[in-house]
Amino acid sequence: MPHLSKTHLVIIPSYNTGARVVDTVRAAAEVWNPVWVVIDGSTDQSGEMLNRLAEDIKHLRILTIAENSGKGSAVLLGAQEAAALGFTHLLAMDADGQHPADQIQPFMESSIANPEALILGKPQFDDDAPRIRVHGRKLCNFWVNLETLWSGINDSLFGLRIYPIAHLRAVMEGKRFSRRFDFDPEVAVRMCWRGLPTINIPCPVRYFSEEEGGVSQFRYLRDNKLLVLMHCRLLAGFLWRLPLLALRRLGILKTSNKRLASR
Repeated sequence: MPHLSKTHLVIIPSYNTGARVVDTVRAAAEVWNPVWVVIDGSTDQSGEMLNRLAEDIKHLRILTIAENSGKGSAVLLGAQEAAALGFTHLLAMDADGQHPADQIQPFMESSIANPEALILGKPQFDDDAPRIRVHGRKLCNFWVNLETLWSGINDSLFGLRIYPIAHLRAVMEGKRFSRRFDFDPEVAVRMCWRGLPTINIPCPVRYFSEEEGGVSQFRYLRDNKLLVLMHCRLLAGFLWRLPLLALRRLGILKTSNKRLASR
C-alpha cells in the first residue's frame, strides 16, 4: 500500500508531456499519496487523460493553469494550495518519467527526519544521457556554487527535490523571476541564502527517446538566455550578501533568514 501523508505530498508540473505523464503519475501514486498534478496550459489532451486517471486513484488531484506559465508557476500554485490544506513539504518531480518513482520514499524519509532541509537529487547519468545536457549543467553548477559559497548544492538543475513549503513561498511570492527554466537553480540558491541546510541524495536518471514517448521542453537559446539573466540577478544579490554569507560559512555568525532573504 502507498504511504498516505498529511504533511508531505508529491507535485508533478506537466506541460504537453503526452501519455508519458500518465505512467509517471501512476507510478508515483503506487508509492506515495497524495499526488497532485498541475497541468500548465497543456494542449495535447494529457489533461483529459489525467482527469480520467483521477477517477481511479483516490488521492490524485488535478490542478489546471489555463495558459502555459512555466514550471515555477505550476509548483508555486501547488505549494499555495497545499499550504491551505496544512501540508508542510512538497516533492517536485518531472512529468516525463526521468525521475524514478522508487526514489520518492527515501527522499520523503530524509525530509521527515530533517524538516528544515532542502532535499536535492544528485543525478546519476547513464550512457544514454545527452552529452550536451550532462556537460552543459557543469557551468551552471559552478556559478551556483559561487553564488552560495559552496553551501552544498551538488546539482542545481535536477528537478527531483523536496521543498519546505513556507520557505518556497517566501522566496517566490511577490516576485516574477524563477518561473521557467530558471526555477530550479534560482530557488535553490535563494533557499541557501535563507540558511536552509542541503541534503543531496544520489538518484538515477532516465532519458526517453522520442520513440519511447520522451518529450523535452528544453530550448537551447531561450533557456540559456534565461540562465544568463538569472545568474546576473543572483550575482548582484550575492555581492551584497557576501560578508554575511562568509561569516556564516566560517561559523562566526548565524544570520537570520529574514535578513539574508530580503531582496
